Amino acid sequence: MSHNEKLARTMEFPPATEQPNVYPLSWHAGTAKLEEVWDASQREYWDVKKLPWATFDPARYNWEEREAIAYWWTLLSVFDASAPPVFAEAFIKTYEVHEEDAVRRCFFSVTRDEQNHEQMCGAAITRLLEHPDPLTYSPKTELGKRLQKNAKWLYYNGGRYWTGYKAAVPKYPLAVLFSSFLMGEIAAATIFHQMAAGCTEPVFKEAFRNIGRDEGRHMAICMALMERDYPKMELENKALITKQVRAGYLFLSAVLFEPPMDFWDLPEDFIANQRAGETVARKAGFQIPEYETKKENWRNAMLNLKSVLDRYGIPFPAIPEVGITGQEIRDIDMKDIIPVF
Repeated sequence: MSHNEKLARTMEFPPATEQPNVYPLSWHAGTAKLEEVWDASQREYWDVKKLPWATFDPARYNWEEREAIAYWWTLLSVFDASAPPVFAEAFIKTYEVHEEDAVRRCFFSVTRDEQNHEQMCGAAITRLLEHPDPLTYSPKTELGKRLQKNAKWLYYNGGRYWTGYKAAVPKYPLAVLFSSFLMGEIAAATIFHQMAAGCTEPVFKEAFRNIGRDEGRHMAICMALMERDYPKMELENKALITKQVRAGYLFLSAVLFEPPMDFWDLPEDFIANQRAGETVARKAGFQIPEYETKKENWRNAMLNLKSVLDRYGIPFPAIPEVGITGQEIRDIDMKDIIPVF
């Protein structure tokens, strides 16, 4: 059909719109739980600018402490600052596949929440470093130089992930995406609640409490959609989910545990640098969980996810790093990753 052809002159009604497409719009409902989650997201929305920043004086910390704490926010930003566009892609997909109205709104709320988390990363980094960009900032200490090198390698790996993610989202059904999203939310909710409990800085404490609540609500969205869709899932998608869980463990371990060096492209001194920064941050009152606590968090998150997938007969992958046996998955590449934080 020519672009200039006027179908309205030859037909009483237009032909069906080729799919996937955001048109035609509809507002059908079906999952009551998602209306509850949407209502909660409206009540619980928070503004980064309204946190108690007046109580925060970066000058109370020495430059090594400031750079160490800013590094943790930079590490988080590799995941949380990528989340708004990641969820925006998924949000668009909910329109293209004509999801329920409440599903679309819930994915919008996640995109909005993650924008807040991104802004929190930026606000903390900018105040601590007196500079808006951790990669072009000029470090004041030797530790700061080592941590900046780490940050540059993290951002490089993150760029590889984003390229793969954009290619992956169109070919995966939403039911597969839900499991990928869920694993990040389970682990994230735990770590943020722990950091809120242990942090001594009021503005960080309140931010962690808010972010942890957001992640718990995101988890409820994924759970509701899995309960809706997984009983009727095709076998081939179950195999995809098993692979995605293993891929998600490898990807998210960089922020929730420690990056597997055979998967991430990182220099040999990366983990030593990060541990040095964490030690300085903890002594300054910024309570990043210790190694064993991180490991236990990840193990519990994986077991919680396993209990969900077991209900639907979805094989769970082996996660030997935290002592979980299961189906062996090999040859995971950055292009296979679709989980988000």
